[in-house]
Amino acid sequence: METKDGAGRPAAPNLRDEQKRHTRRALLDHGRQLFVARSYPNVTIDDITRAVGCSRATFYLHFKNKMDLLASISAETTEYRAKEVYRDLDAVLLTGEHVEFVAWVDRALDWFARNREILPTWDQALAAEPEFQAIGRHSIQELTDAMPQYLNRWPRARHGEARFRVELLVTQLERYFTRAEVQGTIDYAGDGPERSVAEVLADIWFPALQPPTDE
Repeated sequence: METKDGAGRPAAPNLRDEQKRHTRRALLDHGRQLFVARSYPNVTIDDITRAVGCSRATFYLHFKNKMDLLASISAETTEYRAKEVYRDLDAVLLTGEHVEFVAWVDRALDWFARNREILPTWDQALAAEPEFQAIGRHSIQELTDAMPQYLNRWPRARHGEARFRVELLVTQLERYFTRAEVQGTIDYAGDGPERSVAEVLADIWFPALQPPTDE
């Protein structure tokens, strides 16, 4: 709840609030650095608190556990949240323009490039802690929740299918980027400058995301 002064204006943050924000940001930043450097299973809460110079009690004032910290890192420190990428897609699909979708695929792949260091941590967390599956599931649901116009163009009885198609798109883009840019196990040089990766992916996904026209 926002604190207000006597005139009804937002009160200036006090020193304690500033310290709490500073500590939270330090936990996020150091947690991210350690996860990237050592991998998620090899980092403990004690490692993070030592890096920050705070106690475990302070850590638990901000986060429930290590899984909560990772989810917060993704929500608060990634460049341009994934949800915004799919809100952008919602507007792009409404245009019905294939060329706009190609440009969106380029932007989506750029998002992966900007956040590539932290991406493997999610797979590591899922493998190490089955409970993280619920957090991963929620993150996917957030993406389709950001696409109300797309969902509303589908018959209500097929909203589950519409969501599933977006989830498959998310999965393919992530796996393509991981294999091509992180692992180096897939490569596409193209048949010429006119056929980019984004264009090939758009050929597959633009028609797959179109709502049915016979219902």
